[in-house]
Amino acid sequence: MVSRILEKSLAQSPKSVLLIGPRQVGKSTLLKNLKPDLAINLSSEAEFYRFSSNPDLLSSLIRGSDPTTVLIDEVQRLPSILNTVQAILDDWPSPPRFFLSGSSARKLRRGGANLLPGRILTYQMGGLSSAELDYALDIQKGMSVGFLPQPYLETDHALAENLMLDYATTYLVEEIQAEALTRDIQGFSRFLRIIAPASGLILDTSKLAKKAHVSRSTLNRYLDILEDTLIARRVFSFTDTDADVIRHPRLFFFDPGVYNGLLENFTASLDRVGTLFEHAVYAQILNSAKAAHTPVNISYFRTRGGTEVDFIVELRGKIYAIEAKYGHVNAADIRGLNRFREYYPDVFKSIIVSTEPSRLVLADGTVACDINLLMKELAL
Repeated sequence: MVSRILEKSLAQSPKSVLLIGPRQVGKSTLLKNLKPDLAINLSSEAEFYRFSSNPDLLSSLIRGSDPTTVLIDEVQRLPSILNTVQAILDDWPSPPRFFLSGSSARKLRRGGANLLPGRILTYQMGGLSSAELDYALDIQKGMSVGFLPQPYLETDHALAENLMLDYATTYLVEEIQAEALTRDIQGFSRFLRIIAPASGLILDTSKLAKKAHVSRSTLNRYLDILEDTLIARRVFSFTDTDADVIRHPRLFFFDPGVYNGLLENFTASLDRVGTLFEHAVYAQILNSAKAAHTPVNISYFRTRGGTEVDFIVELRGKIYAIEAKYGHVNAADIRGLNRFREYYPDVFKSIIVSTEPSRLVLADGTVACDINLLMKELAL
């Protein structure tokens, strides 16, 4: 069992909380560890039917047992229940503290849910972070099966791969259909097969739409679904310079294991190892920032002349330029970072993250380190 950093923050929160994150990142386990007096699991069909058919049931249960804390799991399945939560928080003299979890911000918004700014604090949760693993994260394992708790901690590698294959085939297709996010499930499945190999690359939506046999507007809608269900994010170009930059976004799945599951390929072969390492670095920055409840913005930098930096990370008012390099660091790896500093002198720190376990400071001040030391450099 790995202790999750967010658990302490949620336990000490003076307000009710909404915990958002993709399926199987550990939301339910974390909230159950807080030992709520009343727990409601809307992923259970029986529970879902009980509460959807009786809007007053939640209020009745709370009146009957007078709990101090109430857990409602998978709240996006019944967004209207948040209206009752709002009424309880607003109108009752001594309301309980609510722990709410959800995996689809889109479903909550479409359900007209009022997330009660000022009353409910919203947290995001990702897969395991380096800090939660005592800065001893196994990058090779993460590049293969990802950072979701169950596959990462599984000692049987074949079983871990099967878990991620199931996640990719069952959740990304069947669950999205079950949430009524798209009616054309065949078109969406075709889109997933096309978009997975494009992960990490600059997106050409016209070409991708043609390959997937869907319109460009449909492809953009499918990309919105991936973002709204927290499965993937578009990473946009850093444009705060006078450089002639490429402005099309890149796409990254939230976890390298999910990416591999979609491709049905968990081998870090020579033609894939660089891309997988980038995915792992991206995922760890996001996971770690979410665990620390710290806002982060990740972009990339690429000029039409060929200068590029993999990630520009804006964190706590500072900007870090980060190049991901699988293997040994050499002089050529700092060229893009040095050129970026010419365009943007205010960069706080330039970092090459590699698979070498030591921390080096190069002659120009660039830090070279591994993924665990990177998180320490970012204070995450």
